[in-house]
Amino acid sequence: MEGVVYKPLPQQTAKLVNIQPQRPKEADAFVKAFLKRSLTQKSEEAIEDILTRKAVALKHLHKRRRRERKTRGKGLSAKQRREMRLFEIKPEHQRYEMFLPLHELWKQYIRDLCNGLKPEAQPQMIQTKLLKADLHGALVTVTKSKCPSYVGLTGIVVQEMKHVFKIVTSEDRLKVVPKLNNVFSVEIDGFVSYIFGSKIQFRASERSAKKFKAKGTIDL
Repeated sequence: MEGVVYKPLPQQTAKLVNIQPQRPKEADAFVKAFLKRSLTQKSEEAIEDILTRKAVALKHLHKRRRRERKTRGKGLSAKQRREMRLFEIKPEHQRYEMFLPLHELWKQYIRDLCNGLKPEAQPQMIQTKLLKADLHGALVTVTKSKCPSYVGLTGIVVQEMKHVFKIVTSEDRLKVVPKLNNVFSVEIDGFVSYIFGSKIQFRASERSAKKFKAKGTIDL
């Protein structure tokens, strides 16, 4: 082992790296000083013992960096959102023509969701997928209601909340229609589906993961 550690550097290598080869005593002193600096936790006797018994794997000691925890900012509360009027649709934006492109996108979304709405498609399958689908952009009509003034109301859904639809009618008027006690019809490519508002009193994101049970009749 000592013969390998203190072996003199060949003359050609010394000239190539431009250093002067050390004599055995100087090399011995250099190795011991280097090991003493590298193995700070061991005594000289322990270092000598390691050198005579096994090879030494030198490790570079470095301080561990503490990972800074990233604090996520809290979202706005419902009260703050109301105060900031984030969901308020301005009067100049309450135009039916403005939301027609959204309606066209929604129709294409439903066609893709229902595999093209083919004539041989099962109505029950379409009904189930519509219950879970995002209704923003859908053209809905109130067909039944406990409040007669809602019956016949038609418009494009511009906002869906847990308990209400906000729709814009062809007369450029914004209407807020509650889901409770109302039945809505949705027509696309000849398929007419009826949605009971009392059954979908969820947010759109929650409804997509909801399992709906098939029921024969549902009272308003």
